[in-house]
Amino acid sequence: MKTILITGAGTGLGKELALAYAKRGDRIILVGRTKESLNDVKDLIKMTKGSSLVASCDISDGQAVKKLIERLVRIEKIDMLINNAGIGYFGNLQDLSIEEISQMIDTNIKGTIFMTKEVLPIFLEHQSGKIMNIISTAGLRGKVRETAYVASKFAVRGFTESLIKELEHTSIKVSAVYMGGMNTPFWEGSDFIKDPSRLKSAKQVAKEIVEREDEEQMIIS
Repeated sequence: MKTILITGAGTGLGKELALAYAKRGDRIILVGRTKESLNDVKDLIKMTKGSSLVASCDISDGQAVKKLIERLVRIEKIDMLINNAGIGYFGNLQDLSIEEISQMIDTNIKGTIFMTKEVLPIFLEHQSGKIMNIISTAGLRGKVRETAYVASKFAVRGFTESLIKELEHTSIKVSAVYMGGMNTPFWEGSDFIKDPSRLKSAKQVAKEIVEREDEEQMIIS
């Protein structure tokens, strides 16, 4: 059994990854901003006899992340970090607000870096651990009406590829997941995807990720 910390675990792919890994027998640390949705996932895991705990945190706040990990390591040995939390706003660049751009940079880029920075020393101390960054195909190629979102995902891709090189002579494993759009609450409040129901379900994508966990790079269309 591994203890896996998943960010953005209250909804969408994060939720489905939590359920899939818990079903496999792993203990899950559910991290996100909204405690209510995290508790809902915790209840679902409990119904399947799985094990989890809830830890609410704004991952874009570096000090909050530092305090969270310091608190968690006193009670848990974290074996794997899944940086899943992400936010997207879509439209022509000139129509995006400064706040929307800042939120994507803060959550998608800073959140991933902050979480990794705080967990990495623990992995290095134990000479074991896995880091999985959920990136999206937006980290592979440019897309119309996704300029700032794609920029944030390219940044996470660069961070991940550099981290792989930085840790290549250690036992720490780092991987990247590039998947297309899914039918999740990610699209709520946006007209960018007219019919999300035609997209692959988060449950399907989570199943494939768990099955292919040991691959350094996963491209899921």
